[in-house]
Amino acid sequence: MLYTTAPLSIFNRIVAELNACVVVWCGCLPYSQALGLQMRICALKKRGYKRDVLLLLEHPPVITLGRSAERKNLLADENYLREKGIDLQETDRGGDFTFHGPGQLIGYPLMALGSGERDVRNYMRRLEESLIRLLRKFGIESFRDSGYTGVWTKSGKIAAMGVHISRWITRHGFALNVNTDLSFFDLIVPCGISNRSVTSVQELLARKLDLQSVAEKYIQEFEGIFKRHMIKMDFNGLRSELDRFEEMNDPVQGSPF
Repeated sequence: MLYTTAPLSIFNRIVAELNACVVVWCGCLPYSQALGLQMRICALKKRGYKRDVLLLLEHPPVITLGRSAERKNLLADENYLREKGIDLQETDRGGDFTFHGPGQLIGYPLMALGSGERDVRNYMRRLEESLIRLLRKFGIESFRDSGYTGVWTKSGKIAAMGVHISRWITRHGFALNVNTDLSFFDLIVPCGISNRSVTSVQELLARKLDLQSVAEKYIQEFEGIFKRHMIKMDFNGLRSELDRFEEMNDPVQGSPF
């Protein structure tokens, strides 16, 4: 389904396809599976798969550590994490420790940045801006902090970010606390920042929100900020499209994702 109501001319259809971004609501997806899907899509993009992809989802409880993570910022014993069913994953994104879990909106933009977009700081600022605009829809005023990456409110940090960019193809992304159980953040020093608190949309509004509905509202902000032509697709549809591309370009190559 295209995010367009009016019929497109042939020229506009060509332009739309050149700027196409498939958006997929994946539901609750284990971190390792989501990472495998990201890796597969980015590898295919380097082989000629043209469409950008935005994965929106939530994770079962997992603590991830980025390239600059310091072990002292993990406050819980790894045996304790295993007992509680909390996964621990090293990643190649930027940043320190963070938590992902149910009720948190995760966004993984897998995009080939064009010649006018190839500025890592600008890319991060645009990601922040997309979330600031989303939160404004719910009456929440949020902002950047000049000293830190992410999105903040007067009550604390509400969204964390960490990315990996290779050959100007983006991976990883953001985590927005919507209905997140904030007690999980007691297990770490979030993003290595010890003197700042975290908050959530639920805490600020004193009510739960439907996570998929929040994701739907986010798509509009992402589209406006990144000037992509958004195409909704379900999870199985994306896998089928990737399978077809692989069959056409490498018939013996297969993937479980």
